[in-house]
Amino acid sequence: MFIEPKRGKAKDTKSGWIEVITGSMFSGKTEELIRRLKRAQIAKLNVEIFKPKIDVRYDENDIVSHNQNAIRSTPVNTAEEILLLSGNCDVVGIDEAQFLDQSIVEVCNKLSFQGKRVIVAGLDMDSKGLPFGSMPQLLAVAEYVTKVHAICVKCGDIAHFSYRKSNAENLILLGEHDIYEARCRTCFQEN
Repeated sequence: MFIEPKRGKAKDTKSGWIEVITGSMFSGKTEELIRRLKRAQIAKLNVEIFKPKIDVRYDENDIVSHNQNAIRSTPVNTAEEILLLSGNCDVVGIDEAQFLDQSIVEVCNKLSFQGKRVIVAGLDMDSKGLPFGSMPQLLAVAEYVTKVHAICVKCGDIAHFSYRKSNAENLILLGEHDIYEARCRTCFQEN
């Protein structure tokens, strides 16, 4: 279980940091992101939440987990918009970071240097089992990384691959159980 770090002070400035929640589809990334953001809201922290505008699977505005847990967010086209819209908040939440442009790493770093807690969720690998978008760079610069796992639909083992059941070749293909399923390494390779 993730233990929320205590905010420290150094030379009269707030210390920010980056947390990354990653794993395959159906592993609970968004559920964990929402849990952390709601706890920050309960603590009366000023929270701003963002998601890529292209992600309209459950709702155009809200971030929604597969369990239908939801939290209000602001859809953005680019990572730079997050800098403009985050204002004087204490905590910035970002879902589906793999769909944002490469500047997401720089944006997260800038926000953390401003003293903000930045919580990012995203797929670490695409449906081919390769690193996805800027996630490897985000994992490298984050102070805290949480890797969550799903259950393999074929054998019941721990799954960390997002297997695409469709033959579509495009890298980004939004979908749910109709297009993707979680698989372990062995079952992913069996196709």
